[in-house]
Amino acid sequence: MNEHELRHLIAKVKRGALSRRGFIQRMVGLGLTAPLASQMLSYSGIAQAQAPSAYKPTKRGGGGALKVLWWQGATLLNPHFAVGTKDQEGSRIFYEPLVGWDNDGNMVPMLAAEIPTLQNGGLARDGKSVIWKLKKGVTWHDGMPFTADDVVFNWEYAADPATSTVSIGSYKDIKVVKLDSHTVRVEFPKPTPFWGDAFCSTRGMLIPKHLFDAYRGAKSRDAPTNLKPVGTGPYKFVDFKPGDMVRGVINTAYHEPNKPHFDSIEMKGGGDAVSAARAVLQTGEFDYAWNMQVEDEILLKLEDSGKGRAIITPGANIEHIQVNNTDPWTEVDGERSSAKTKHPLFGDAAVRRALNVLVDRGSVEKHIYGRTGIATANFLNNPPRFTSKNMKWEFNVDKANQLLDAAGWKRGSDGIRVKDGKKLKLVFQTSVNQPRQKTQAIIKQACQKAGIDLELKAVTAAVYFSSDVANPDTYLKFYTDLQMYTTTMTQPDPEVFMDQFCSWQIASKENKWQGRNPTRWKNDEYDKAWRAAENELDPVKRAALFIRMNDLVIENQVVIPVVYRPRVAAVSNRLRTSLSGWDNDLFNLRDWYREG
Repeated sequence: MNEHELRHLIAKVKRGALSRRGFIQRMVGLGLTAPLASQMLSYSGIAQAQAPSAYKPTKRGGGGALKVLWWQGATLLNPHFAVGTKDQEGSRIFYEPLVGWDNDGNMVPMLAAEIPTLQNGGLARDGKSVIWKLKKGVTWHDGMPFTADDVVFNWEYAADPATSTVSIGSYKDIKVVKLDSHTVRVEFPKPTPFWGDAFCSTRGMLIPKHLFDAYRGAKSRDAPTNLKPVGTGPYKFVDFKPGDMVRGVINTAYHEPNKPHFDSIEMKGGGDAVSAARAVLQTGEFDYAWNMQVEDEILLKLEDSGKGRAIITPGANIEHIQVNNTDPWTEVDGERSSAKTKHPLFGDAAVRRALNVLVDRGSVEKHIYGRTGIATANFLNNPPRFTSKNMKWEFNVDKANQLLDAAGWKRGSDGIRVKDGKKLKLVFQTSVNQPRQKTQAIIKQACQKAGIDLELKAVTAAVYFSSDVANPDTYLKFYTDLQMYTTTMTQPDPEVFMDQFCSWQIASKENKWQGRNPTRWKNDEYDKAWRAAENELDPVKRAALFIRMNDLVIENQVVIPVVYRPRVAAVSNRLRTSLSGWDNDLFNLRDWYREG
């Protein structure tokens, strides 16, 4: 489609001859993402139409207790320190961003009074600023008013390197100006195509200035409210046992009429995915269970009980293996896996390439994940416009042996390969979870045939994904050679998702291991491509940059993708949810209700 044809279609939308949805569907058919198509209309002065709410209750409360299961229990409740999904979800019960993302990639107002557009003056035509009007009459759970001062504070708090937030990447390069008590302007140093990052969705949950102001910078971890949240959300904090239980009670002063439906919420943590699935689908003890990383054969049998169903929501989550770029066995300045070191074995590209063809993705999909995991060669798998067609995966033990033979790795008497006195012995860690242990076993078996000795390590999920900086077994510390987990994409745009390979995101002792890059990989071409995409307004050029980023991490075996995982939740047949593949499961918790 050329520019003339595109302008003609936009003109049809303006005069009502073509619906907004019809335009977006045409663009998606051409490979454009729904959010980008929607953004094109916004820049043309066509406001986003808000999807009608499916919420049916006509009064606040009365729904009893909502019981949800997260088999990885939350460990803290400050969204700026949420290193894993379970902490983001626990925080989302109480805290809200300005907007969330629905499953079509559209913005859903939370604390924003409206979605910024060219038409309402919210978006600057040069792409260098956005004005947010805040919802009035909103109060924090302690009765204090929510104002622009809170928004400005969150920017200052998150952008301060001394605070060591995981959200710093969304805030450090912007400037936030208070225009009045309920209006702020976010200013960007350059034209910014994806302006819906700061204050939006997962990294946009807002904390109250009056309770956190005294805990800026180095004192950030001492704030009592890190464990006792005071937000604006539909439920107020009652109790928190890290790794076990989060409890909330209805916020009777919530800023949405007739919401929420439930009188209380209980988020149970810990256990495993199979028992969580059983508790919803078979026994009916719980209403909802998150992240059903369960063999599909088991899910199908549990659904036969008739009490619940598995809901599969497309997104861009990826189960992958990370290859440590640093030495996890040598301590430098009190830090293992230091960016000052290099891995003693992975410096040999042949070893990394051999590992890549020893991962039998096809068997993992067929025998473990089924409809809940699709074998892939890419790290970035969705939206389609950003998906590379250059990468292919293969499982080939013979090829692995050839690569290692040619590189001079000789088999010893025990069958394990050796070169320059170093044995090909690796420690491969992941969280305790049946599909993950079975995946590990499949890979270990293939590696044995190639003369690589894999020691398998399984860490309890509550420990592996812990936010405790003193814990040596977290995935961000990455004190092993290889590790596997799923990373989530919580926006319908890959900018934040792909910053986890940028050099400035390297996890280290200096940033309390809050950096999003645990592989400690550093590549100038990658950094430059990410910076270019950050400011590229041409959607075609921008997509090409993200495809190149994907290809760089795959070509260099920084990660080895296993399966692309749509989101899978177990849901009671009576529960009505509002789920999105581009945000937290609890992003629109205010709209959940129970029928019958």
